[in-house]
Amino acid sequence: MLTHFAAALGVLGLLTVVPGPDMAVVTRRALVAGPGDALRTVGGITTGLLLWGALSVAGLAAVLAASPTAYLVVKLLGAAYLVFLGAQALWQNRRSASHATRTGSGSPAVGSPWRTGLVSNALNPKIAVFYSGLLPTLAPPQLPAAWAMTLLVLLHATLTLTWLGGYALLLSRAGRVLERPGTRRVLGRTTGVVLIGLGLVVATTAG
Repeated sequence: MLTHFAAALGVLGLLTVVPGPDMAVVTRRALVAGPGDALRTVGGITTGLLLWGALSVAGLAAVLAASPTAYLVVKLLGAAYLVFLGAQALWQNRRSASHATRTGSGSPAVGSPWRTGLVSNALNPKIAVFYSGLLPTLAPPQLPAAWAMTLLVLLHATLTLTWLGGYALLLSRAGRVLERPGTRRVLGRTTGVVLIGLGLVVATTAG
C-alpha cells in the first residue's frame, strides 16, 4: 500500500506544480490585492478540488467526463471565465497604472478571492476527467474504493494548498520588487495575457 501511495504522491505532486490556470489566478490576486487575497484564492481553489473529489466519489464526475455535451458546456464556461479574469486584470492594470497598491481596497470589481478560486477550479472539466479516469488507477487496491479515492483527493488538496499557498507567500516576500510601478505594470499585463491565453487554449483543446 505504501508503494501505491508513493506513486500517487509523485503523480499528484507533478500535476500540482505544473503551471496552469490555478497559478495564474493566484498570481493575479496577489498583484491586485496582496498575499492575503491570494491565500484566500488558494482556499477557494482547494475547495473546488474537494468538490470535484466529492462528485468523483459519488460517481457524478464520471458522468460528466463521459458526456461530450456536458463536458463541452463546462469547458466553454471555464474558458470564458479565464478570459474574463484576464480581461479584468488588463483593465484594472490600465486603470491603476503606477498608483496601484497591494491592498486593493479601492477595487470593488475585484470580487471575492475565495469565490474566484472556487469558480475557476469548479469550471475546469479536466479535473473531472482526471479524478474519474486517472485517480482510481492510483488507488491502493487494499482499501475500499471510496476510502481510497477520498484519501487521494485529500492528498491532492493538501499538495495544492501547500504549493499554491507557498507560492502566494513567496510573492509577498518579493514585495519591494512587486511594488515598483514598472514591475507591477509588466506583471499585470503578463498575467492578464496568460489568463486570456489559457482560456483560449482550454476552449480550443479537444477532449
